[in-house]
Amino acid sequence: MADGLALILAPRHVITQVQDMLAIAPKIASWEGLAAGFGVCLLVGTRGLHYEMLWTMTGTAMVLKGVFLMMGPKPWRQRVLEWCLRREDIDYRFWGLGLCTLSVLLLHASGWIGTG
Repeated sequence: MADGLALILAPRHVITQVQDMLAIAPKIASWEGLAAGFGVCLLVGTRGLHYEMLWTMTGTAMVLKGVFLMMGPKPWRQRVLEWCLRREDIDYRFWGLGLCTLSVLLLHASGWIGTG
C-alpha cells in the first residue's frame, strides 16, 4: 500500500528516486529475484482465499516480471525500463491506485478488514 500511496501522491518524485537509484547502482535490478520470490509466496500463500484467481494472476505476473528483469536479454530489459520510466504522471497514479486496491483486497481476503 505504501508504494501505491507514494505513486498517487508524488509520482514524479518516486520515479526520479528510482532513476537515481538505477544510475548509481545498476546491479539493484538483481534484487528482482525478491519480486519473483514474493510472487511465489503470493501464489502459494493465497490458496483458498477470496479472489484466488486475482492472486494467481498477480503472483504469476510478479514471477514473470522478476525473472525477466533478472535474466532477460539486456537490450530488452533496458527498453522496458526506459519505457516504464518515461510514463506520464497520471499513468503512475493509476498504477498506484491499482497497488492500493490490491493491498486492500488482500487485507479483506485474509480477514484483516471487513469481517465484522
